[in-house]
Amino acid sequence: MRKPVVSIVGRPNVGKSTLFNKIIGRRKAIVEDTPGVTRDRNYEETSWNDFTFDLIDTGGFEPASKEDMLSQMRSQTQLAVEESDVIIFLCDGKEGLVPADEEAVNLLRKFQKPILPVVNKIDDPSHSNRIYDFSGLGFGEIIPVSAEHKLGISDLMGKVADCLAHLPKTEPDNDLPGEDTKIAIIGRPNVGKSTLINQILKEKRLMVSPVPGTTRDPIDTRVEIDGKRYIFTDTAGIRRKGRVSGRLEKYCVIMAKKAMERSDIALLMVDAKEGVTAQDSNIAGYAYEMGRGCIIVINKWDLVEKDFKTIEKYKDSVLQHMKYLSYAPVISLSSLTGQRVHKIFPLIDKISEEYSRQIKTSVLNKSFKEILALNPPSLYRGKQLKFYYTTQIKTKPPTFLCFVNFPKGVHFSYERYIHNQLRAKLSLENAPIRVYFRERERKG
Repeated sequence: MRKPVVSIVGRPNVGKSTLFNKIIGRRKAIVEDTPGVTRDRNYEETSWNDFTFDLIDTGGFEPASKEDMLSQMRSQTQLAVEESDVIIFLCDGKEGLVPADEEAVNLLRKFQKPILPVVNKIDDPSHSNRIYDFSGLGFGEIIPVSAEHKLGISDLMGKVADCLAHLPKTEPDNDLPGEDTKIAIIGRPNVGKSTLINQILKEKRLMVSPVPGTTRDPIDTRVEIDGKRYIFTDTAGIRRKGRVSGRLEKYCVIMAKKAMERSDIALLMVDAKEGVTAQDSNIAGYAYEMGRGCIIVINKWDLVEKDFKTIEKYKDSVLQHMKYLSYAPVISLSSLTGQRVHKIFPLIDKISEEYSRQIKTSVLNKSFKEILALNPPSLYRGKQLKFYYTTQIKTKPPTFLCFVNFPKGVHFSYERYIHNQLRAKLSLENAPIRVYFRERERKG
C-alpha cells in the first residue's frame, strides 16, 4: 500500500531539519545554524499512533530568489509538495511574519492540499503571543511549537494524524518478497554521484550542480528494476582531512560514513579526467574497513581520450592505489550520458548474492582441507600449525572463524593466501570476506 507523504516546507533556517529530527526520533538531517543547510529532499519512514507515513525534510523555500542554488532548492521543494498528502508549513516565531512567508503560502495553496501552519521557536509560554503575527496568513488555527525543546510536537502530530485519517484509501501493492539491496554512492566532491542517481531514475529526483559540496545529507532513493528492489543513498563528497573545515563539513563526512554503515554495497565513484587519487584510496578504505561490498565506478568516461588499452590502465591504477580492494569490480561509464550505467545492476546483484551467502560447514571444511594441502603453513616456533575446523559465524560480509593451535602463528601472507583461495573455491570473487583465527579451547 502506498504510504502517505508529509513534507516540511518553509524559508531557510526556520528549523525544518530540527523538527524533522524530533519527529523521527533521531538525528538524520544535518542541523546547523546556517541558512540553506538542507538542499535535497530528505525522506524517512516514520509512525505516529496508527499511521505510518514518509516524512520529507526540504530545502529552504525562497519564492522570489533568482540565485541558482536557491532556485534549485525551490524546485526540489516544489517536487516534494507535489508528491505530498499533507504539508507542514513552518515559520520563524522569533523573526515574525515576513513577505516571503506570504508568497510561499500563496504558492502552496495552488496545490490544493492540506496545509498545517506551524510557528517554530515558541520556546516559552510567554512567547505564545508571537503566533498572532501570523494571523495574516489566513488560516483558522496556527500551531505553536519549539522544535529545539520538543514542545508542541504532540499537538502538531495529532493534527497531521487527523489529516491522514481523511485521505482516500489506496489499494495495497503486491509487495515483492526479499529485502532491498542497499547501496551507498561515495566519492570525492563533484564526481557525479547525484547525476548517476538521476540517470538511473530518468528524472530530477536529486539536485545536480557543478559546485562541489552540493549534496550534504545522505539521501535515500528506492528503485525497482526487473522485479528487484534497490535503495541508493547519495552522500556528501568526502574531502581530504586537511580540507575539511568547520562543523558542517565534518557532519557531512560523519553522515556519509553512517550511510555506508547501513549499506550492503558502496559504489566508489572516481573522476576519469582526474584519475585515481590518494583521497579516492582513503575513501575506499572506509568501505573496506566496514566490510562493505564495493564497485569502483570510473565516471565521466565520455570526456576521456581512449584506445583499446585505456580501461586496463585505469584498472592497474585502481589496483596500485587500492590493493586491499583487488576483489572489487571496476566499471567505466558516464552518468551524464547514461553510457553503460545499466551494467551496474548485474554487478550489484552478483555482489549482493555473494555478500549474503551462507556456506555449509561441510563444504567450508572440505575447501579448507584442500587449501591446506595445496600449500601447507610454515612452522611456528618449530611446531606445526594445525587447523582443526572452520565455521561461518555471520554473513554481510561472509565471516569465518578458524580454530587453530597457534593463532599468532598464522603469518599475514598465509592469511592472504587463505582469503584468495576461499574466494576461488567458494565463488566469492567480488565480495569482502573476513577470516578470524582462534585457539581451540582445551577440554578439562
